[in-house]
Amino acid sequence: MNPRALVVAALLLLAGCATSARAPVSAPQAVVVSAQTWQQIDREILSASQQATEQVKLFARGSMEHWRTRVYQQTEENFIPWFSSYWTQEWLSMKVSWYTISAGGEQDASAKRLAAYLLEQYQEKVLAPVAVEIDPDAILAQATAFYAQLMAQQMPLIAQRHGVPIAQLNGRLQKIPAIALGPPPARDASLFKVISTEPLNTLPAYAALIDKIHTDGGAKGISSTEAAMAPVAKRASQRIEAEMAPRGAASAVAAAAGKLAGAMISVGVAGIRAIIQANDRPDSEALIRSSLGNTFDKAWQKLLQNPTTGVMAGTLHMAGQVEGNLGVNKPTPIGVSAVP
Repeated sequence: MNPRALVVAALLLLAGCATSARAPVSAPQAVVVSAQTWQQIDREILSASQQATEQVKLFARGSMEHWRTRVYQQTEENFIPWFSSYWTQEWLSMKVSWYTISAGGEQDASAKRLAAYLLEQYQEKVLAPVAVEIDPDAILAQATAFYAQLMAQQMPLIAQRHGVPIAQLNGRLQKIPAIALGPPPARDASLFKVISTEPLNTLPAYAALIDKIHTDGGAKGISSTEAAMAPVAKRASQRIEAEMAPRGAASAVAAAAGKLAGAMISVGVAGIRAIIQANDRPDSEALIRSSLGNTFDKAWQKLLQNPTTGVMAGTLHMAGQVEGNLGVNKPTPIGVSAVP
């Protein structure tokens, strides 16, 4: 046999022996974390939640300010000019006439039905166009997701500061509730679930939370706008009804005078009514501006500040659960008791 081949065979044999003798690689051992370290980590999680909540509050207020500005702009540019225009007033006159005829003796029926019609127009000309850009529902969702993102950013930093593997910290986060609406269990979620689910709106417990906020809030925003329309509609209805009697008399005179003279009289009456409406226009615009503005501002404050139905409700629920579990005694929004 070739001596060189013998050398190569011997080397291969030695390499095989060395490989078989190598110790198997063991899985990394869990780090032993003291109770004191876990307590400190809990305090830092609690602090992270409090800081995240404050940041979300700033975000929510800024977003709500933007929404309010856009609603005011749209009201001033679209709704008020539409409402006070001559042809809109003519159309409203026809509607009030019909409302009055079909009222059946009901008190203030025409004003109520006119308020409902104006509310529909306000939704169409102001609230719906602004909602394409921003609205409280969108701000609620964004604020809640922002809290989850801020908490997710802090967890690796906390683990790194204390030398705790992230897997062990995640195990602890799975024991801290963030959403508690059950039963059933799908309506509950741990802090780990909240910060690790992307996007957040795919988490069933989050969907249940947003749905409950909407249910508890009801139609308060619409009702407040309805209340704002009431004085505007009442004034418009009273003025239109007051104009109906002279208009009826003028129509009778025009009919008796013949086609040509009747047309001239009708034009003259329309001109007089246009002058009356033009003179009334500043007062009407001032009333609708004041009524809508005051009522909208109250609704805006409630949307911003109400802890169970406002734009911060999702954040406050999750923060209340996290901080309540970690030792802060504070009421948890949405009627859910904090975990002891």
